[in-house]
Amino acid sequence: MSHSEPHLPGFELPLHCSLSEPLLLGGAPRSVAILNGTVAAVVGLGLQLWLPGLALWLAGHALAVWGARLDPQFMQVFARHIKYPSLLDV
Repeated sequence: MSHSEPHLPGFELPLHCSLSEPLLLGGAPRSVAILNGTVAAVVGLGLQLWLPGLALWLAGHALAVWGARLDPQFMQVFARHIKYPSLLDV
């Protein structure tokens, strides 16, 4: 076999985008969007504070979309960051 051949015959599979891209809901990570919507619904519907609930949802979703644009896995990174103690704190 020569090095000019890019792949071995029979060892090629299509890779679907759903296997490599993160799950986003409205541009935000799915778990964050669901949690944010639930908290906003509790404030808006449960406490009947409609405008603060809407403002909370808009602010939370905008922050989640901003974070997902920077790094789609920012929640996993943040969770790992919280898990380990700081080594350089005095």
